[in-house]
Amino acid sequence: MERSLLSSDYLDPAFWEWEKAEIHGREWFCVAREEDVPTPGSHRQIDVLGENILLVRDRAGELHAHYNVCRHRGARICDAANDAKWGLDLNGGVIGGVIRCPYHGWAYGLDGALLATPGMAPGAVDKKALGLHPCGVATWGGFVFITLRPETAPDFEAALGEAPRRLSNYPLEALRTGETRWYDVDANWKVILENYNECYHCGPVHPELCEIVPDFLKNAGMHLDWEAGVPHREGAVTFTRSGTTSRDFFPGLSEEEKVRHKGELIFPNLMFSLSSDHAAAFLLWPDGPGRTRIECRFLFHESELAKPGFDPADAVEFWDLVNRQDWAVCERVQRGMAARVHEFGYYSPLEDYSLDIRRYIAERRERSA
Repeated sequence: MERSLLSSDYLDPAFWEWEKAEIHGREWFCVAREEDVPTPGSHRQIDVLGENILLVRDRAGELHAHYNVCRHRGARICDAANDAKWGLDLNGGVIGGVIRCPYHGWAYGLDGALLATPGMAPGAVDKKALGLHPCGVATWGGFVFITLRPETAPDFEAALGEAPRRLSNYPLEALRTGETRWYDVDANWKVILENYNECYHCGPVHPELCEIVPDFLKNAGMHLDWEAGVPHREGAVTFTRSGTTSRDFFPGLSEEEKVRHKGELIFPNLMFSLSSDHAAAFLLWPDGPGRTRIECRFLFHESELAKPGFDPADAVEFWDLVNRQDWAVCERVQRGMAARVHEFGYYSPLEDYSLDIRRYIAERRERSA
């Protein structure tokens, strides 16, 4: 059997600080869906590893991501929570197609360019040099990714890997959020990714899921063709308790994809599972070495959401059960690894895919050496 990462790699605050700088702060990090900023002028504040980022859509429809920091004196530009604390409205933020700092009134375009410096003599400020600090921003399948360090970011297409090819038949951009659930999990983000990447645990932990996918009980699913998708039991077409639903299949699916389930893991923080009628997208928000917030979005085709009486409960409730089962065992792993006697774990031959996280970390250690 292969050894896992060292236990300290999941527990040590110093290792977490390295990860913040060299992984989460440099890689392409999934932060939203395009539907969150749907129209020109719409915006969203996002906290990423202690950095507050302003995601905006400009008049031409292009997305931009800026550090939410004025170039003049460093004031936070959008800060509704601070205004609310003091019972004020300081008239700052994104207003009428302009990003305005409430402190001294410096104003920026939605693309981050400095537009106005009230009271300053013409030519006193080099406006071209003092635009908002940018983040890199890219999109795929309706997902929005940013990088906090665009000057050293890896290639975006390389970061996506094989996901665009494998999921090419799914109408990802036409999916919309039907419901979102948040989970606070007392476990390292890598523990959660490793758990997602194997099904050795499915038999003991997910009996309801195994009723829908009996093949998970056969050699932990290692005989399955994961790229072709996971077959359901006879008569089942989706991840609900019954394995059925009244929703239509996604348009464009192959006959196999109509009765199979596919999953993708896009490092470092997007887990994505697709049925024939809905998808579950998991955005991981690491918050220290031993805590991860998980944003679980349930995505449906926009045509289904428009139907009278649309109800996502059959998928949401089934996934919520499976999720809670996963998070519970992940927390057990995190606590167990803190024992004095635990130095590392092992990957059995049935957990081969979990080795991906070990290789992923090793490559970034080499890059930062």
